[in-house]
Amino acid sequence: MLVIDGLGGLPHPDTGRSELETAMLPNLDALCARGSTGLISPLGPGFTPGSGPAHLALFGYDPWTTTIGRGALSGLGLGLDFQPGDVAARLNFCTVDDDGRVTDRRAGRIPTEVCVELCTMLKRVSISGVEVTVAPEMEYRAAAIFRGEGLGDGVTDSDPQVTDQPSLPLQAATAADKRMVEVADEFLEQAGRILAGQSPANMVLIRGFGRYPELPSMQDVYGLTPVGIAGYPMYRGIASVVGMDTPETD
Repeated sequence: MLVIDGLGGLPHPDTGRSELETAMLPNLDALCARGSTGLISPLGPGFTPGSGPAHLALFGYDPWTTTIGRGALSGLGLGLDFQPGDVAARLNFCTVDDDGRVTDRRAGRIPTEVCVELCTMLKRVSISGVEVTVAPEMEYRAAAIFRGEGLGDGVTDSDPQVTDQPSLPLQAATAADKRMVEVADEFLEQAGRILAGQSPANMVLIRGFGRYPELPSMQDVYGLTPVGIAGYPMYRGIASVVGMDTPETD
């Protein structure tokens, strides 16, 4: 089975044909002629899933009942020391103005080398009773692991999803998640002080809180011994969650 993600397009105003209709694709044409084709809606019609739920659905796991935070997938994919009881979150380096408004949610898509340097700076964050690990992912993306007592993952994102707005206040879903909000707020406050004066990445947005996921492996469910070949950390994380071997790739 070959699944091609994001293949849809819109008609070109001059030709009335989409990119897929315009492109010369003899190999794909040959495969389609010899096989069957169709469309997949991983969550059902009308729902646009994120990468995590979509992949889990393709692997046969119910995306409606299997909820894994984006940060957890990143932490696993990066090979961080991530254990049951820990909470992971994804970080986006961003640009804020003097009034705290987010002017660029991706900090100009800084190169990964800069992200590595900024993550090294954030190792100075110190929170009482909590061990914090920060690691670069790719470009403006990074991941953080929080280890301590009483940390929950029911926390909203600080990413406003639009520019010229302040970051959103973190909110706890339940009383059990309030400690995580306090820890994350302290992390953001210290990160802002550490990154002040940097350009363009002078702040971080935090999102996708998630505990260490524990799912039945594909070997247990299907009797398969699968391998997941992926370069991007989050996809390596998804493969790891379902019990795939994830060899290193260049």
